[in-house]
Amino acid sequence: MRAFAHFCAIDWSGAVGERQKGIAVALCSMGRAAPQLVRPGHVWSRHDVLAWLQREMPDDTLVGLDIGSSLPFADAGCFFPGWPDSPADARSLWALVEAICGDDPHLAATSFVDHAEAARHFRRHGGRTGDLYPPGRGRLRVSERGQGEQGLNPYSNLNLVGAAQVGKSSLTGMRVLHRLGDSLPVWPYDPVPAAGSLVVEIYTSIAARDAGLPKGRSKVRDPATLDAALAALGSESHAPLARYDDHATDAMMGSAWLRIAASDPALWAPLGLTPDLARTEGWTFGVR
Repeated sequence: MRAFAHFCAIDWSGAVGERQKGIAVALCSMGRAAPQLVRPGHVWSRHDVLAWLQREMPDDTLVGLDIGSSLPFADAGCFFPGWPDSPADARSLWALVEAICGDDPHLAATSFVDHAEAARHFRRHGGRTGDLYPPGRGRLRVSERGQGEQGLNPYSNLNLVGAAQVGKSSLTGMRVLHRLGDSLPVWPYDPVPAAGSLVVEIYTSIAARDAGLPKGRSKVRDPATLDAALAALGSESHAPLARYDDHATDAMMGSAWLRIAASDPALWAPLGLTPDLARTEGWTFGVR
């Protein structure tokens, strides 16, 4: 597997509004030096992150974006059963979200969630569960089922309710992926380039697990626990932060984890990743 010079993890947010305290960006280089927050103290907007990825990020960076980069497809043979305009692949899905949400400010995805056909597939607040949202946990991608087999607790990207939901983050993240276009490849929808930067989808709970944090207590909000987690990920101790919240610490642990995970060939060739999944559902880097 090729080497990268830098490793970036982005803790994302799908919340309403321009600037999001839930967004954090951390970066480290080859070696053992601890990750550092990019623009510490800055309250990021989604547009800020897009601009940083396009113009300011160091060359040769592996970027882990903590979103679901696509929606379930394999279980039903399409993203949206019963919708004639259901896209054929992930990039077409990103384009559809962008087209419907083009007037939503701050790279939000409210218009897609409220779209008459799309809404039938989402679980939304106020008891507004679509008639095509299945009972229980909802539809999962193959890689999300793989997360469950690894002892994690994945949520359906079609679930928009609850503190642990990731649907809103995923939809807003798809707008960013669409706007990146051909400027930055996204694995596994694109092959790993021989040189340059690459985006992968990550799940920060995998980094927390590999850092030795117990299930259900993976959120780090103090310096000693963060240093212990970083040490387990092969990193030196971090420089003190002005504020310890789980967004900053998730990003820092994710960055350190990417640095060691990127050299594992098995993570780039998971057994369940087929060519069809690589163009439709994608994959969570770190699921074997």
